[in-house]
Amino acid sequence: MQLDDRKWTILKAIIKTYLETGEPVGSRTISKFADLNLSSATIRNEMSDLEEMGLILQPHTSAGRIPSDAGYRLYVDYMLEEKDREVTEMKELVLQRQDKMELLLKQMAKLLAANTNYAAMISGPQYHRTKLKFIQLSIVSETQILAVIVAEGNIVKNKMLQIEHGLDQKTILELNILLNSALNGLTLEEINLSTISKLKEQAGIHSEVVNRVLDAVAESIQTEEEVEIYTSGATNIFKYPELSSSEKASELISAFEEKKDLVGMISQDGQTDETGIQVYIGQESPLQTMQDCSVVTATYELGEGMYGRIGVIGPKRMDYDKVVSTLRTLMAQLDQIFKKE
Repeated sequence: MQLDDRKWTILKAIIKTYLETGEPVGSRTISKFADLNLSSATIRNEMSDLEEMGLILQPHTSAGRIPSDAGYRLYVDYMLEEKDREVTEMKELVLQRQDKMELLLKQMAKLLAANTNYAAMISGPQYHRTKLKFIQLSIVSETQILAVIVAEGNIVKNKMLQIEHGLDQKTILELNILLNSALNGLTLEEINLSTISKLKEQAGIHSEVVNRVLDAVAESIQTEEEVEIYTSGATNIFKYPELSSSEKASELISAFEEKKDLVGMISQDGQTDETGIQVYIGQESPLQTMQDCSVVTATYELGEGMYGRIGVIGPKRMDYDKVVSTLRTLMAQLDQIFKKE
C-alpha cells in the first residue's frame, strides 16, 4: 500500500502518540507536530482517508483514532525496511573506511620509519565513551529475537537473544520505540539504574526482554576490539651498535613480529605533554625487551570517540627533537585527511 508523504507522516504521528499514551489520538494533538504545519481541518480529512483505507480506527463516536492491525503492519514493515537499509549502508561504510584506514596506517608507519631511521608502529583506532545510536529488534523465531545495536562511529553489533515466550510484531514495535526513545545518544555510563528501572517499568511483562537487550548493549559497547598494529623499520635497529647485538636485536625484532607485547605498551600511561606525546627512556619502558631503548608515542584522534597510538622506537641517543616534530606533523596529517571525509 502506497501513501503520500502527508498521509504517511500523519499515520506515523498517530501510531507514535498512541503507543506513548494508550489513548485515541485527535486531530488537534496531531496538529502540534512541528513537521506537519497543517490545520486541524486538513488533518481531519487525511485521517478520514486513512480510516477508509483501514489503517486507523475510531473506537467511539467523537473520539480520536487508534491504529488498526493493518496500520501497525504498514508501520512495522516500513520501519524494519528502513532500519535494515540503514544498517546495510553503515556496514558497507565501515568496511570501506576500514580498508582505507588499514592502507593509510601502513603507509604512515613506513613513512615514519623512513623519516626517523628508527622502528615505527601505529595502532588502529579504538572507540572510547561510545554513544548508542539506535537499537533494532527483529523476530527470528518463537524463542529468539535479533538485536542489531548501532553505536557511535557506525559500529554495528548483531546479538541473538533467547526469549521464553514468543513476541508479536506489535510488541516488538513497542519495545523498539521504548528502547530507542530512552537510550539513543547515551553512553554506557549514562545508562544508569534510574533509566533501567524506568525502562523495565514501562516494559511491564516484557521487562526481562529489556534486561537482555541492555546486557547486549553493554557487551557491544564495552567489548574490546582486537587492536591492529602496523609496524615498519624493525631492521633499522641494526644501524645502532648498542642495539644490534644478536640477543637484543632478536628480542626487539621478535616483539615487532609478535605484536602482542606492543598492544600492552600502547595502553600504558607515561609522561605526557599537552600534545599527547609520551616519552619512555630506558628503564621507564613498560616492555622488558625495550629497556635499552627510548620509545616516543603520541595519541591521534579521528573524532567520534576514535583514538589510536603512534610510536617510534630507537636508541636512547635518538634525535628526540626530530622524532617529536615528525609525530606532530603526522598527527596533523591524519586529522586533515579524516576531516575531509
